[in-house]
Amino acid sequence: MEKRTKRWGDRPDAYWIRDLDGLHAIMPHLMNKRTDAEVYVNMEFDVTEALRYIEEKNRGEDEYKTTLFHCILMAVAKTVYLRPDLNRYISGRRYYQRHEITLGFVAKKRFEDHSEEKLVVATAPEDWTLTAVTRQVVGKVHKARTEKSGGANGAMDILKIMPRWFLMLFFWGLKTLDFYGKVPAVLKEDDPNFASVFLTNLGSIQCPSVYHHLNNYGTNSIMIAIGTMHKVEKIAADGTRQVRDVVELGITLDERVADGFYFGRSLKIVQHLMSHPELLDRPLKEAIDLDC
Repeated sequence: MEKRTKRWGDRPDAYWIRDLDGLHAIMPHLMNKRTDAEVYVNMEFDVTEALRYIEEKNRGEDEYKTTLFHCILMAVAKTVYLRPDLNRYISGRRYYQRHEITLGFVAKKRFEDHSEEKLVVATAPEDWTLTAVTRQVVGKVHKARTEKSGGANGAMDILKIMPRWFLMLFFWGLKTLDFYGKVPAVLKEDDPNFASVFLTNLGSIQCPSVYHHLNNYGTNSIMIAIGTMHKVEKIAADGTRQVRDVVELGITLDERVADGFYFGRSLKIVQHLMSHPELLDRPLKEAIDLDC
């Protein structure tokens, strides 16, 4: 990611974007809440080639098995790297460009109705590959499920026992700090509300993709709900009928961050990467040829 000298008004995780056109400069004042500016799209992605690649990659591997979720994480990270406007956020009615790409999600300790949920955030360095994604995510999920909570998870464990009046006062203060970018780092640790992209893997619990709202708290601008994988019949370029594996993604975006043209081209990159999964095992910073 681009490095810049820190200036007044910048935040620890991002720099303040000052050179905006008039339309974008006034949008945070016309629509000052993230939930005022939501755009939602439900799109079907062909993952047939990705599944074949995963099967080959996992042969002989016992501890760190790559999953479709890991492929989607890497494809999303690569797309954000190639399309940096997706890594922007609006907070305190100002635009900011993040220094890092971060992907957040929720992990259940057990697949049971009342099982505890833990927040997980993975940072994508420039040398990230699909193999590194698998190892990092498997390790973080295992840690979240087995070790004592810290960061946002630990804070929630403490806050849940506090009386209502205290929580009302606490969260009023927290939202005020959030407006000015002063939320303590310990409360942002492992909180997907401060991630570049917040993903929810509904397919893992056999649910379809759904619309999922953005949150006004934090800095997250993109939410992706991953649905259940299923098969569909498609007409190939040569006119033959083929049965393909597909996954639907429900994607909610803060429209103030990127316009429809920019967002539409970004979605094509995700599909290109899923159709050419070998690209996911190249470093994040490595340039690739795109036919989209």
